[in-house]
Amino acid sequence: MYRISKEFHFSASHQLKDLPETHQCARLHGHNYIVVVDLASETLDAHGFVRDYHDLVALKHYIDENFDHRHLNDVLGDDGVTAERMARHFHDWCKARWPEVVAVRVSETPKTWAEYRP
Repeated sequence: MYRISKEFHFSASHQLKDLPETHQCARLHGHNYIVVVDLASETLDAHGFVRDYHDLVALKHYIDENFDHRHLNDVLGDDGVTAERMARHFHDWCKARWPEVVAVRVSETPKTWAEYRP
């Protein structure tokens, strides 16, 4: 199996409104997010690629236009702003465009990651 990954970065705010007021994530706060999309294939295309990395620029544009320096509650709704739900959102968006997508990871901090892998 051949595997490739590409990493994307953006900054945004969010608020987890369902948490108790005393929880730090219940307050409005922001993160420098990292999104990593993983693709895999048993075979390579005629150029020797799983997928040309240049094709993935569409995800960069989607992130830049819809997520970067935005309030994620306004973008994804109040129940879609956890890293886990964001990983699923980005996975589904990518999978609709590139069948080789196998997983998406989202990081909010240097020490935390969430992954969606069907």
